[in-house]
Amino acid sequence: MASRVQQLSVELAGRSYPVVVGPGARHELARLMPAGARLAAVVTQARVGVGVETGLAQEVFHIGDGERAKELATVEELCRGFSRWGLSRSDVVVAVGGGVVTDVAGFAAAVYHRGVAVVHVATTLLAQVDAAIGGKTGVNLPEGKNLVGAFWQPSAVVCDTEVLAGLPERERRSGLGEMAKYAFLGVPGLASMTLEDAVASCVACKARFVSADERETDALGGGEGGRSAGRALLNYGHTLAHALETVGAYDLRHGEAVAVGLVFAARLARRLGRVDDGVVAEHERVVHAYDLPSRLPPGVGHPELVEAMGRDKKASGGGLTFVLDGPDGLEVVPGVPVDAVRAVLEEMSR
Repeated sequence: MASRVQQLSVELAGRSYPVVVGPGARHELARLMPAGARLAAVVTQARVGVGVETGLAQEVFHIGDGERAKELATVEELCRGFSRWGLSRSDVVVAVGGGVVTDVAGFAAAVYHRGVAVVHVATTLLAQVDAAIGGKTGVNLPEGKNLVGAFWQPSAVVCDTEVLAGLPERERRSGLGEMAKYAFLGVPGLASMTLEDAVASCVACKARFVSADERETDALGGGEGGRSAGRALLNYGHTLAHALETVGAYDLRHGEAVAVGLVFAARLARRLGRVDDGVVAEHERVVHAYDLPSRLPPGVGHPELVEAMGRDKKASGGGLTFVLDGPDGLEVVPGVPVDAVRAVLEEMSR
């Protein structure tokens, strides 16, 4: 049976937006443009190489490649370009690319004229299953990833699985790191699904979390015993992953760092008596099934990682905070002892 385009929905309080998934989905873009828009500022990277037709007068704005493009200077450059072109508050920004593009273009849209509509056309597996969905936008500081940003929900998201065929192998595997995370968030059988169905299942899972806790407020104080179970659970594996990306050039793509972070989180939960060896083994199995790393890179500095994890957005009261598995499933756990964290880092360096 031929694959078909599916349309899912992210339901928010008083509003919703569509996520179109499947081969050729980018050709649905024109019908997804906001009513009343005249101009579409298409933000992309030269290496993306995916053309789009918005049905509006459109201009292409390029940003640099890689994480180095995720900085405030890029947002300023984009906003100045929008202004010179004449983009108005009633027009639209269209982000065409991976997570870097959707993060940066989404943030520029959030702050330009105090908010213009944005539509994401996700061209990497990582963006399709995670980064383009949910309205988190932002850029990095030298002190940490995504420390400056805004919640700015897109008007629509397009996940054209046809364009994934041209992804470099490392980029594809990076997306699998985020996909592996969903195996522990309630999406069974991902490895046996078609690509279209796997992407759609991850989108549907993330949409449920976003709908229940749009701005991640549950992580800021809700929940029994100070623990929460909202959108912050989508950060499973990310505390260590972001630290690895912040403190050193360890030749890890984001999804690869997340894979290491997932195994680290399972081993930390075991050290704290929250899970048994079987849970750790299952994390190792899922990560290895996607041919992803499960150990720290050689030469990684443990003190620098601990310091970076202390600056994580989930951290509160100066303590270390992680999403960890336990008897009741995943939850945000504050106040994790530094000694336990260091011990697991040492364990994963051997």
